[in-house]
Amino acid sequence: MARDYDYLFKLLIIGDSGVGKSSLLLRFADNTFSGSYITTIGVDFKIRTVEINGEKVKLQIWDTAGQERFRTITSTYYRGTHGVIVVYDVSSAESFVNVKRWLHEINQNCDDVCRILVGNKNDDPASKVVETNDAQKFAEQMGIRLFETSAKENINVEDVSQTRKESVAKQQQQQQSEVVKLSKSSKRKKKCC
Repeated sequence: MARDYDYLFKLLIIGDSGVGKSSLLLRFADNTFSGSYITTIGVDFKIRTVEINGEKVKLQIWDTAGQERFRTITSTYYRGTHGVIVVYDVSSAESFVNVKRWLHEINQNCDDVCRILVGNKNDDPASKVVETNDAQKFAEQMGIRLFETSAKENINVEDVSQTRKESVAKQQQQQQSEVVKLSKSSKRKKKCC
């Protein structure tokens, strides 16, 4: 049976409960928003296929529960992950402080993975408590890119997805070069005895 994609990449969305991970996933995958969400139990995922450099890339985007009681379940979903989106709520200082813990968890569970920091719910300046400059300085210290988004108003969600596409394209090139290296080395004849 023929595959309907050239590459498959797994992305993980993590962060505290209530920061809008499910809303971002729904906006990114289906371009919709719902103001009423129930808490994610364990994990949920959606698939979006994009075209990059003429090749079809299937993205499996996994939305994880932010509550402490589901953290042991979540850790198993890091396996095989190509990228992680860490989400905080710009109107919640606590969710921003907890970003360090989430980044530490990524380091504990992943070898080398692309990471992006997303400050969500950036659609009401009056409720914003995490200043852009502070978040940008932190992101630079951690060596990751920062995006401020609003899943509700569809602000910068596509910018995040474009960055993911660029990261996926880089990973494609790396995979292709690894395949070339493997195929070249496997053509060498080995002498027996």
